[in-house]
Amino acid sequence: MTETTAQAWTPPKVPRSAWNALTVLMAGMFMALLDTTIVNVALPTIRDDLDASEATLSWIISGYALAFGIALIPAGRVGDRIGHKWVFFTGLALFTVASLLCGLSQTSFQLIAARVLQGLAGGMFVPGVTAFIQLLFPGAVRGKAFAIMGSVIGVSTALGPILGGLIIEAFGEANGWRIVFFVNLPIGVLALIAAAILLPAGKLGTQAKPGVDLVGLVLLTAGLVAILVPLIEGQTRDWPAWTFVSLGAGVLLIVAFGAWEVRIKGGNPMVPPHLFSHPQFTGGTVLAMVYFAAFTSIFFTISLLWQSGLGHTALQSGVVAVPFALGSIVGASQSNRLAQRLGRRVLVLGTLFVAVALAWVWLVLRTVEAQDLTNWDLLLPLLLGGVGSGMFIAPNVQFIVATVDRSEAGAASGVISVMQRVGSAIGIAVIGSVLFGQLKITGPASVPQAFTDAAAAAMLVSAVLAVVAFLLVFALPKQVPSGHGGPPPTE
Repeated sequence: MTETTAQAWTPPKVPRSAWNALTVLMAGMFMALLDTTIVNVALPTIRDDLDASEATLSWIISGYALAFGIALIPAGRVGDRIGHKWVFFTGLALFTVASLLCGLSQTSFQLIAARVLQGLAGGMFVPGVTAFIQLLFPGAVRGKAFAIMGSVIGVSTALGPILGGLIIEAFGEANGWRIVFFVNLPIGVLALIAAAILLPAGKLGTQAKPGVDLVGLVLLTAGLVAILVPLIEGQTRDWPAWTFVSLGAGVLLIVAFGAWEVRIKGGNPMVPPHLFSHPQFTGGTVLAMVYFAAFTSIFFTISLLWQSGLGHTALQSGVVAVPFALGSIVGASQSNRLAQRLGRRVLVLGTLFVAVALAWVWLVLRTVEAQDLTNWDLLLPLLLGGVGSGMFIAPNVQFIVATVDRSEAGAASGVISVMQRVGSAIGIAVIGSVLFGQLKITGPASVPQAFTDAAAAAMLVSAVLAVVAFLLVFALPKQVPSGHGGPPPTE
């Protein structure tokens, strides 16, 4: 009996080839996540070098996030049908080329188009990362592989602002923002060579899944774009009539998307409607969207304030983000252990820390004069926010997926990933509109205080979104049942 029990608990052996493949997958994940934060500190220099509009800055972040999210589910479905190796390879190759095009852009339109292409490419290859981990790593070892993935997500996101600042400091403002994109080139080329050699080919399952829901994809994309365009462009164009028409059309397209998904019950809907028969899952997806709307916009606001408003360098702007990055790494490293001990309370504490931190930052921006504002004023609130964010981001998908049946876990995880990206895109659009809408510059001497006041207004919106996310956490189950859960999120 003792011998049998010991054998039952012996960890399965994983071949070296699986760990080599994981290294390739993590290189791709590192690139995709690095580009979600490294660009923030480059926005002011892009604005100066390309004479970019305020809306352009929002599009650079929102376009990437939205395109990334839209591509996730179709790419996963195609990978299920033909095998994930070459979908991953194609997406990674396209991402590398798009990074080159971003760095070579000569106009705002070219840069936005390249960023959208980059987002689509990221959404193509990221589903293959989790699919390969499911294939290559059995049982308990799979958890270790996902933990490594979570660490890569945390490190790449944390490194972005400081690495971007260092690059711009080293190469100058005119060329530095271009080098920020070129960083992906050597990583991408090496990862492509390794992927061709090390990733296993073939399908992951024995049964081919139905094809992509193209009608649903078109309706969802059109609806989100119709909503996003006026949110980004409306403020700079003084809200003409077409912006309200576009918002209304976007809502109608989203309703049409929902009706279409219900109609194709016998097919393979992009977003399975039966998932939303679980009220807790519905609340969880709204939580994912709202939290990422609050979280992603923080350093969009701070980077523009620190550089365009207060006249600091990109490196100094990156340094401001360091406490948040360190806190995020600490929070993420302890999140799984805390989730096992505290259950849902780890998410409650995480969102509470973020909400308090953003309210604290807002209070600092409202009470400290612009000329007296330093990174030390934001150190403690950003450290607290980073810890909370790390505690939330790693385990939140497991709790949301636990609201549906185990057989639905894969589809639920895909929907959550899309909602995270949509939240990021809408969050940047709304925060950008508030920031630039509140920016009242009456002369050169007024710039620092004007940006500080506008940043305070934008941060207040982020704080409110964080409070809403905190309240929505209580819709989730108190514990994750054994066997439930999914991979860490990719943002």
